[in-house]
Amino acid sequence: MHFELKLPLLGFESITQMKLTKIDDIFMQLENDTDDTKTSFTLINPFVLKPYEIDIPTSIQALLEITETSNVLIFNIVVIHKPLNKSTINFLAPFIFNTDNNTMAQTILDGKAAQNHGMAETIGDFLNKNKND
Repeated sequence: MHFELKLPLLGFESITQMKLTKIDDIFMQLENDTDDTKTSFTLINPFVLKPYEIDIPTSIQALLEITETSNVLIFNIVVIHKPLNKSTINFLAPFIFNTDNNTMAQTILDGKAAQNHGMAETIGDFLNKNKND
């Protein structure tokens, strides 16, 4: 799916369109396929790892035209390392996608939500928790 980026990404201000591609049930690929430079991010579904409750800021809801009935996806950037369990996830800066109108934005969590999520949590931490449960 192609999405219109409604807010510029820090360091990537010239990107206005992104393509979201499913890798599997956990990982997605987000890439810029509209200019000469190939920018790509690996994203992860945070809900498969832990309870991930966030309040989408009203400014983002308005920008993406999100309503109570909108189809919304939320993913986080993961930095892949070898071995995979050393890969880190940024839970503080989720990408929000409205699949009804193909718009997206990244937001920064603050307040209470930020206290429950880290900027560089490792996948291995969640694998170990799931083994112990």
